[in-house]
Amino acid sequence: MPINSLRIQLLAWLLVPLILFVAFNTWVTYSNAVDMATVVHDRMLLGSARIIAEQIRYEDEAVQVVIPPAALELFQSDSHDRVYYRVVAANGTLLAGQPDLPVSPRMRRNEESQYFNATFRGDPVRIVAFSQPVFGAPEQGPVLIEVAQTQHSYKTLSDRMWEHTMQQQLAILVLVGALLLLGLRHGLAPMMRLRDRVQRRKPGTLEALDTAPVPAELAPLVHAINDYVQRLDDHMSAHGRFIANASHQLRTPLALLNTQVSYGLRSSDVEGKDAALRAINKGVQHGIRLVNQLLTLSNAETGIGRPLRQTDVNLIEIVQVVLEELATLAQTKHIDLGFEFDCTSVMVHATPSMLEELVANLIDNALRYTPAGGRVTVAVTSGEQRVLLRVEDNGPGIPATERQHVFERFYRLNEERSDGSGLGLAIVREIALASNAEIALSDPQQGHGLIVTVSFPIAENTNRTMDPAQYSQQNP
Repeated sequence: MPINSLRIQLLAWLLVPLILFVAFNTWVTYSNAVDMATVVHDRMLLGSARIIAEQIRYEDEAVQVVIPPAALELFQSDSHDRVYYRVVAANGTLLAGQPDLPVSPRMRRNEESQYFNATFRGDPVRIVAFSQPVFGAPEQGPVLIEVAQTQHSYKTLSDRMWEHTMQQQLAILVLVGALLLLGLRHGLAPMMRLRDRVQRRKPGTLEALDTAPVPAELAPLVHAINDYVQRLDDHMSAHGRFIANASHQLRTPLALLNTQVSYGLRSSDVEGKDAALRAINKGVQHGIRLVNQLLTLSNAETGIGRPLRQTDVNLIEIVQVVLEELATLAQTKHIDLGFEFDCTSVMVHATPSMLEELVANLIDNALRYTPAGGRVTVAVTSGEQRVLLRVEDNGPGIPATERQHVFERFYRLNEERSDGSGLGLAIVREIALASNAEIALSDPQQGHGLIVTVSFPIAENTNRTMDPAQYSQQNP
């Protein structure tokens, strides 16, 4: 289960390495304690052996050994260790001590000492073997003195040194942990104050946070919050403008409808009522189209942040369906409506309904702004990486200075002569963004008019070439 507390995570990152270091240092400390206890123990054994060696004399043609009490008093402790010794002449004769004490594993030179561990009478012992020549009779050869002690005091000494060191390290670890908690609490205090500042803000407040009292490490977070607040402010402002414009666009046709209904009710002749009904019908159609465009724009905006279900769609079929629906409008205005393509199947990845709305708005805009007797040509071409949808007309076109504004909502050129709502290209842009497509405006190579090009990423499905190479749908 992941830990969501930043304080606990920081404390863990600091304490875990420290605990690992303490564990490693514990092993090192124990080894050092054992080595130190061994050195102390060995020096005591050697000191006892030297005291015994100093009392060895050659008298009356014999080696005399006297064990002084001081040689054994060195080992007095609370551990009740047993001390054993043995003195052996050069010829192997036992001069004093226990005859079965373990023998040194190798020969020694004069005044050379050797330490080794062994088991004597069921107890582990530490033994020193010391070789000492006999004063007054060096020809007799060196005498071997062995002193052994059980290891209770040795183990007690090493454990005490280790425990003392561990107590110090644990105390340091606890102190460091407390200091870390205090430091983390103090270090995270600016974050808590930043949280309190954000929580105290009134609902709807979109002012930027002040970065002056914020530490350098939190400055990127504050900048990110301020950037988000700015984008949210822009979005809310655009949303407010959209609601205001939509209300205005709906209020005008509703006011006209109310006037026409009042006129129809007051009119006493049939022709007046019929004229009012026709005007009402036109106003209702305009209102329905505006509401549908608003819904389409809302759905397209939803598709940018949370993409609608997309699939591979045949762009050729979508264009043909739209052309059939708009053929009547083209016939009414006597516009030559043509379609050019070189494949029976050009696949793009998009939402089918949204793609149909995009194509319909492009062609509808071209038909509405192209004068009677004009020409509108739709073309679909497929490359290696992109699919191009091009809608070309020979209407008045759009000046280069106005092209950056025509994708804004409710923006219309020549509003007095336009019966549109100014949402067509805004819808096209939103759908293109949701479909990862790019849109561009350009002028025809000859004459006047406008070319709108939408570039889609090509789908993985293979596009099939048709014969004949060019298809044209024209309406008288």
